[in-house]
Parts: sequence; structure tokens; C-alpha cells
Amino acid sequence: MKRYNALAILREGLRLHRGWPRAWASPEPKSEYDVVIVGAGGHGLATAYYLGRNHGITNVAVLEKGWLGGGNTGRNTTIIRSNYLQDPSAAIYEKARALYETMSRDLNLNVMFSPRGVMMLAQTEHEKRGYLRTAEANALQGVETEFISPARVKELVPMINLEGPRYPVLGALWQARGGTARHDAVAWGYARACSDMGMHIIQQCEVTGIERRGGRVSAVNTTRGRIGCGKLALIVAGHSGRLAEMAGFRLPIESVALQAMVSEPIKPMLDVVVMANTVHGYISQSDKGELVIGGGADGYNNYTQRGSFHHIEETVRALCETFPAIGRLRMMRQWGGIVDMTGDRSPILSKTPLPGCYVNCGWGTGGFKAIPGSGWAMAELVANDAPGPLAAPFSLSRFREGRFIDESVAAGVAH
Repeated sequence: MKRYNALAILREGLRLHRGWPRAWASPEPKSEYDVVIVGAGGHGLATAYYLGRNHGITNVAVLEKGWLGGGNTGRNTTIIRSNYLQDPSAAIYEKARALYETMSRDLNLNVMFSPRGVMMLAQTEHEKRGYLRTAEANALQGVETEFISPARVKELVPMINLEGPRYPVLGALWQARGGTARHDAVAWGYARACSDMGMHIIQQCEVTGIERRGGRVSAVNTTRGRIGCGKLALIVAGHSGRLAEMAGFRLPIESVALQAMVSEPIKPMLDVVVMANTVHGYISQSDKGELVIGGGADGYNNYTQRGSFHHIEETVRALCETFPAIGRLRMMRQWGGIVDMTGDRSPILSKTPLPGCYVNCGWGTGGFKAIPGSGWAMAELVANDAPGPLAAPFSLSRFREGRFIDESVAAGVAH
């Protein structure tokens, strides 16, 4: 792999940039691999990367029915935080947040990680009590977060209206080391590193069936032919239920649309991420000056990636009340992603009823922030055929045994 550095940029500039190799190869699929991963989004690519880096497994194919990172990875709003309430959630999200801090160096690609801080506004007394509880839990978990006063909120976000007519700001849960990263760059960095290890990233390759032999998974049928595999990992977010059906089991998830939009670019006015879960809205400003805005997931099952007007109207109306200065901005574009929700709003990283087949799904609205931690935990599960400490609490069996990890407040409303 050709390393990216200042000297390489200078050298290629003198050669009119004609010497840059492809970031990752586009090989024809082999007849068989040790591990086949379905889904070339952030979670699938991270799983492949840590299989090679941590476990030495490189005979791996990552299959993608569209283009690399073209699903939820390329459609999210890039928020990174780890201040979740339950211990298993805080552990895997904090692992992810810590890996984001070194990701650019580890992958030799600038993922534009920006630890600008994330605040979650408390706009009701009930919400304030909940965030105070979360701050105490995070202190016990070793996650750096704090509850801050309205005056401190105003200091960090001068444009905010603390005295909203419906929902005044009573404080906020603040994680200074949270922030954002460039979603595409995360996928590109993992893909480049996986390709350098000899793994095959195969795009435009849709899985149409899953074969079994001797009671365990043996191959996948695709639009580019049959591909044998020793192990199979299904990491396809909102389409997990369809792949599970091919493998002969059901998942306790539902798929819904999550929408977002960006405004026209403006001068810098917001240098932190602000979430307002009571009114179902969150906002940050991109490096290009656009305000990145989103809200809660749709209230009905669907697979659309277009979004709907009424949901965006509801989100924007609430945010204009909290941030009056944005009221006259024009919307540039709007989009949707398909998120997969479990009943307790926590993910599934688990073995399945089909031996040799593993599933990673159910991240709901919090998938992007978890990518490196999810990949780390999933790689350990696939390599050892047993979950490590990060993945163990998120098994499928928890729904049968009543061991729910209830993050409905932290994960089910916004990011």
C-alpha cells in the first residue's frame, strides 16, 4: 500500500498526480473464502479489518450489493459519543470512541475526526433527572461526561435560545471528547487497509441465497456466482431480516427510515454537536459550513431512502424554536437511511441458529458511532466462534432470557 504523506503528495503533484494507485482493488470473486462478510459498510469493513489485524485471518471476501459505503454509512450524520446508560452499551461505544481517536494514524487516511464535543439538551425535569443518572453511571463506567448548567450551555452555544416557549433548556449532558468524523473516509480507510491485506472487496454482488452442508453454512449464492465460505457474517443493517430469512431463522428487528438534511453553507456559528431529544432534533455544522440536521426515526416500518416532508417539518420547527437564527436558511438536500431497530434499542452481535453464521445488526440510529468497536467485537466473535466481553451481552439469546439492555432513551430517539 502506498502511504499517504506530505512527501508523497509533493512527488505526485510534480507528476501531475499520475502515479497514485487505486485505493482498493476490485477483484473477481474466488470460489471459496475462509470468511465471507455480507455488507461493505462501515461495520462490515471494520469487521474484516480487525479479523486481519487482530486475528491474522485475511482470506476474506466482503460482498456489497451496491457500492462500498453506499448504505447507512454514507447517509448518516456522523455523530460520535459514548455516554450511554447501560454498562454493555457504554463499554462498546467507548471502545469505538477511543479507536476513532487513533483511526487516521492506524489506517493512514485522514478520517477527519473532530472531537468538538457533544451535548444532549435537558428540556424537561424528567429528562434532566435522566441525564443526571446517566452522568453518575458514566462516572462509574470510566466514561468522561458531565451534566452542565444552562449558563455553560449558553457559553458553548451562544446562538441557543434557553427560554424556548415550549421547552426551555434546563442543562445538558456534555461529552467533551465526543464529536464527528467523515463517514465516507471511515469506509474508504477500512477498505484500503483490507485490500492491502489481500482481502477481496466485491461490489455489485447481491446475495440471493445461503447454502448449508452438514448442518452448517457452506456457501452463498450471488449475482456473481456461488461463493463458498467457512464462516459467514451478515452485517447489512436494515436488510438483516431478509438475509436471516435466507439462512432459515428470524430476527427480532424492524426496519424504519431515519431522515436527515443539510442547509445552505454559512459562516461558522456552531462548533459543537447539539442534540435535543425532547423535540426529536439534533444539529451540527460541517466543515463546508452546512448545518447538518436530523431527528427521530419514522413511526412506521418502511425501506425508503427518500425521506418524507412531515417528519422534516416537525424536526425543523422544533430546532428553529431552540435556534432562532437558523429560521431563514434554505434546505439544500434531504435523504433517508434504513435503520434496524430491536425492542430494547440495543444491537445484536451474535452466533445464530445456523452454525458458522453470525449476525451484526440492530444498531438503530447509533450505528456510525459504533463502527470500530462493533468491528473489533464482531471480529473476535467470528474468529473464535465465541463472543468476547464486548459482544457477549448482545447475543440473540437475551430476548428469550429477558436480559434486555434498555437504551430506548439513549438510542431510540436521536443520535
